[in-house]
Amino acid sequence: MQWPSAPTPHGERGIGTLRREALDHGLTWNETRARRVFDEYARHCNGHRPRQARGRLSPFAERWPAPVTYLSTTRLLRSRVLGGLISEYRYVV
Repeated sequence: MQWPSAPTPHGERGIGTLRREALDHGLTWNETRARRVFDEYARHCNGHRPRQARGRLSPFAERWPAPVTYLSTTRLLRSRVLGGLISEYRYVV
């Protein structure tokens, strides 16, 4: 089996995004810590982060979320990911 001479553009973009969003803001002392950061980042990306190719849905979303009609009666809930480096927001009715 022969390996490709250069990484694919998709791989390069994914590695760059992971580095900028997760690894550039803290120290990773060992493999255990790195795996924890990668796992939490993967849960965030696959469970919450929208994708343009899926019509702005996250990869694991089955359908569009219910539309929020009365903004004055709803609250916005903030969840911190990776120790506060990334914030996720959602409406709570």
